[in-house]
Amino acid sequence: MDDLKARLDDPELTPFERLLLVMRILRSPEGCAWDRKQTHKSLQPYLIEESYEVLEAIEKGDFTDLKEELGDLLCQIVFHGQLAAEEGRFTTEDSVNHITNKLIRRHPHVFGERKDLDPDQVRDQWEQIKVESGEKKSVLGGLPGSMPALMMAFRIGEKAGGVGFDWDRPADVLEKIAEELDEIKAEMASGDKDALEDEIGDMLFAAASLSRKLDIDPERALKRALEKFRARFELLEKVVKASHRPFADYSLDELEAIWQRVK
Repeated sequence: MDDLKARLDDPELTPFERLLLVMRILRSPEGCAWDRKQTHKSLQPYLIEESYEVLEAIEKGDFTDLKEELGDLLCQIVFHGQLAAEEGRFTTEDSVNHITNKLIRRHPHVFGERKDLDPDQVRDQWEQIKVESGEKKSVLGGLPGSMPALMMAFRIGEKAGGVGFDWDRPADVLEKIAEELDEIKAEMASGDKDALEDEIGDMLFAAASLSRKLDIDPERALKRALEKFRARFELLEKVVKASHRPFADYSLDELEAIWQRVK
C-alpha cells in the first residue's frame, strides 16, 4: 500500500495513470470501505448522474463546470474498469485500446485513402461500416433500451437514414406528421385506446424525425419548451396568488388571458 501511495508523486506518471493508481489504492484492502463495497450495478446511478451533470454544464456553457464534470464522469469509467480488472475480465487500458482502434477503423477517409466527406456522409459511412464489418447484427443495433424514448427516436431515424432509408426533405416529414394527426383523430373517435397510443407514438416519432432533418436535437428542444412553460406558469401562479383567489375560482378563459399577458 505504501509503495502504491509513494508512486503517486512519480513525475513520470501521466494524469490518467495517476487516476488509475488512485482508484487501485481506493479499492485495495487498506483503501476506502465505501469504494471497496461498490459493484457495477451499485455504481449505475452515479454514472447516470455524472453524465447528466456533464450535459448540464454544456447547456450552461460553463467550461469550469464542464472540466470538473468530465473528470467526475471519467472517474466513474475508471471505477468500472478497476472492478472489471479485479474480476479478470478486462482493464481500463483494454477499453481505451478498443475505442482507439474503433475510431481508426471507422474513419477510413482520414486514416486510409484521404477523402473529403461532409458530416452527413461521415455519419452514414460510420453506420455502414458497423453493419458491413459485422460489429452490429442490425443497422439499429447498439441502442440501449434504457435510453430516453425521444432520444432513441432521433437515433433510430439517424441509423436508418445512414443506410438510405429516410425522407428526402423536411417537408416530406411534415406531410407524415399531418397524416399521423389525422390517424390520431380517427382513433379518438373510435375509442380504441391501444390504437390511439400507437398513433400518438407514430406522431412523436415523426416529430423527432422532423427535428433530425432540421438538425435540431429534439430532447433539447423539448427541454427548452418545458423550461419556457415552467417559467411562464410560475408567473401565472404569482398573478393568481396576488389576487387572493384560488385557481378553482378562475375559468379557463381567465387563466388563458393571464397566460397571454405573462408571455
